[in-house]
Amino acid sequence: MKKILVTGPTGYIGGRLVPRLLAAGHTVRVLARHPADLAGRPWTGNVEIAQGDIFCGDTLDAALEGVDAAYYLVHSMSDTPDFEACEETSARNFAAAAKKAGVRRVIYLGGLGAAAALSHHLRSRHRVGAIMREHGLNVTEFRAAIIVGSGSVSFEMIRYLVERLPLIPCFLYLRGTRCQPVAIRDVLSYLVLALDTPASEGRVIEIGGSAVHTYREMMEIYAQSRGLRRGFVSCPLWSPGLAARLVDLITPVPAVLARPLLESLRNDVVCSSDEALRLFPDIKPLDYRTAVQYALMRVSENAVETSWTTAYEPHYAKPCSFIDTEGIILQDHMQPIAAPAEKVYSVFAGIGGARGWFCAQWLWELKALQDRLIGGVGMRRGRRHPDTIQQGEALDFWRVERAVEGRMLLLRAEMKLPGKGWLLFEARPRDGKSSLLRVAAYFEPKGFFGNLYWYSLYPVHTVIFRGLTAEIKRRAETAA
Repeated sequence: MKKILVTGPTGYIGGRLVPRLLAAGHTVRVLARHPADLAGRPWTGNVEIAQGDIFCGDTLDAALEGVDAAYYLVHSMSDTPDFEACEETSARNFAAAAKKAGVRRVIYLGGLGAAAALSHHLRSRHRVGAIMREHGLNVTEFRAAIIVGSGSVSFEMIRYLVERLPLIPCFLYLRGTRCQPVAIRDVLSYLVLALDTPASEGRVIEIGGSAVHTYREMMEIYAQSRGLRRGFVSCPLWSPGLAARLVDLITPVPAVLARPLLESLRNDVVCSSDEALRLFPDIKPLDYRTAVQYALMRVSENAVETSWTTAYEPHYAKPCSFIDTEGIILQDHMQPIAAPAEKVYSVFAGIGGARGWFCAQWLWELKALQDRLIGGVGMRRGRRHPDTIQQGEALDFWRVERAVEGRMLLLRAEMKLPGKGWLLFEARPRDGKSSLLRVAAYFEPKGFFGNLYWYSLYPVHTVIFRGLTAEIKRRAETAA
């Protein structure tokens, strides 16, 4: 039994690793820049939460105090132009603090690939591991290629491209570059078992699935798993920017996230040894086809544990606390409902995603299209689960800033706006059988155009919110 620090607990890997460490009997502390974003996770009450920022170096000493081992699962990729410099700064801050605190083990998940001519993305991943070792830390660095699992960004890119394109453009690197994809369940097994595998200490360990494929073969296997007939057309040209724009238009993954991954397609990402199999004989890596089938099963069962959308936030909509101050415009709508507050909450907590926005859906879709055309997120991200919502999750072009079970949902706008916007849903109990629904839009305009934007759309918002409250009332009363 050890005391473990997990960085990046709101991320795709970290959010799945924490409950598995708890199940193994360890004491877990998580480091989060915004602890409120962890509210609603089923494991939150069983961990210690430390607030801190690795990039700024804030409170790292306190977070690492008394820790036996630490998982470094933080990445600065996406729409940060100098993400390599950001990753290096974060790694140096963390390594220095871990050395000072006397942390015995650091386990890091990086990227697979031979050292020569790496993409910026993979080069940065390798550099982070090297920085940890330069500081004299006992580092176990796992290197993985594409991680296959429901909600992973790589899997979602392949899934949506194959689902939506009957004829898939086959660029040069899709045909020739080799990849050894690994199932998310195997990655998590390696990460957990490393704690009790002394032979893995101080090593760089390459992990992968049981087979090697080209990227075209991976898309073909996905199509076969779904019973889809897909054709491929050769495309001799290759531009990561153009390919990223195609991914942006067709999949939920934005171009700024897709481009670093697509630039890595020129690198073979294949294990050069079987060291992982020898060090961890109990792990029998899945083949790609089986990993895809598991991921699809999770999607169909609405059992996606974590998603890339939780960790990704566009640069123009970084987290900010909601403060009701002078200068914020409010549009408020109230609706009495003959149903208890819990029933009303369950209705508006299920809004968005496949269910849509209950009223004037075509207007929401039009707004999403306009947002995507100017480089915003649009509605591409959907929601992780149709019924349950957690604080910090993405919901179409919103972020769940606050979620109070049975009472309130506060969404922060992540579409591109001339200002900052929030949408509040609140169910106020009146007696045991009725409640008052409040739907409020808050907008903090930026300059003249911000005010012009809001007031020009005021009539449209009025129609939408009246219809929205009426539909929530109808659904809640029907459910009650």
